[in-house]
Amino acid sequence: MTTAKEKPLRIALVSEHASPLAALGGADAGGQNVHVARLAETLADHGHRVTVYTRRDSPQLSERTPLRHGVDVHHVPAGPPRAVPKDELLPCMGMFAACLSAQWAAERPDVVHSHFWMSGLATLQAAQERGLPFLHTYHALGTVKKRHQGEADTSPGERIPCETAIGTACDRIVATCRDEVEELAAMLVPSDRISVVPCGVDPQVFSPEGPQWRRPGRRPLLVQVGRLVPRKGAALSVAALARVPGAELVVAGGPSGAELEADAEVQRLRRLASEYGVADRVHLTGGLPREDVPPLLRAADAVLCPAEYEPFGIVPLEAMSCGTPVVATAVGGQRDTVVHGDTGLLVPPDDADALAEAVRTLLAMPDRGRRFGVAGRRRVLAKYCWARVVAQTEEHYRQVLAARAPALSSAAAPASP
Repeated sequence: MTTAKEKPLRIALVSEHASPLAALGGADAGGQNVHVARLAETLADHGHRVTVYTRRDSPQLSERTPLRHGVDVHHVPAGPPRAVPKDELLPCMGMFAACLSAQWAAERPDVVHSHFWMSGLATLQAAQERGLPFLHTYHALGTVKKRHQGEADTSPGERIPCETAIGTACDRIVATCRDEVEELAAMLVPSDRISVVPCGVDPQVFSPEGPQWRRPGRRPLLVQVGRLVPRKGAALSVAALARVPGAELVVAGGPSGAELEADAEVQRLRRLASEYGVADRVHLTGGLPREDVPPLLRAADAVLCPAEYEPFGIVPLEAMSCGTPVVATAVGGQRDTVVHGDTGLLVPPDDADALAEAVRTLLAMPDRGRRFGVAGRRRVLAKYCWARVVAQTEEHYRQVLAARAPALSSAAAPASP
């Protein structure tokens, strides 16, 4: 909560493609949507007034939609009012920036926090026009994506130079993990501009207590949750399952209903499952309602997070908060969140044998898995609950405002005769 000496702030969060109102599990809807929504809600719990600016991607959306008391979502008319892949949105960012600038001339926020590089690009233009302090969170970096995806990377060529420009122009970078700090240093972004604040999880929603998903059978249950894109490593989980006799795998993510079977990644995973002889033990649910995710994580004997690369990775935290052991690749933010041998096991990326061996170890030693679950829950409560994450974020907002105060006072003072 804000103290008597710290007035509530008017905070603008900019998230051009990741609306806090979006359904999760699609190609461009995942951890950033959750992060922005929970950041906004918890800032409002602390007494602040928050507006989230996101692109209008449907003609049915009104200009403003309340998310909850203290939080409005402003749908910015930039580009066609329909879903557009985020890597195709760069031409819309000039209009997005112009709308932000006009809006902030009429309703001036105290501080702006942009999320993802295109939001940062639009915010940079609008914030400079209006003399506003702004902080930036990347959520993912173009250098990392290019390194791992190569020619398959669909990001605009302007992405990496724009990310560098944002990093050198904003008042503060709020990085989510140590791996990101190292990447930014390699981009020659000054380290004194960077602070690390992790993503958070709600330990009341993601709790060991509560209903559990109905298991598809009596076998040990492995679970993977997240966007159904190749880099998330569901194919690796299927390959590992062939080396874990008797276990079943539930993969939750991707489109729902009739669209599921037409999805290219779903078709690829089904082919792989058939080739490995595990088709009867792989269950693809499609995207789940958010309320169904905690019961699924609680029911698992282990949650698999086998991404090729992961800027942060919220699923390990959600699993740990549910008291479920995690087997994750040692990449990105997962190196920070999962403590090897304490809250779960870390394995090399792209190594189905190592993933399978870690899973077999956990399933053979259920007492150890339970200890991992208890330790994971303890770690979430100590470091990753939203109240703590937002308190750290708010502290950086006030530091930026305090650093700006002398310049603003000087600009407002009358000239000496």
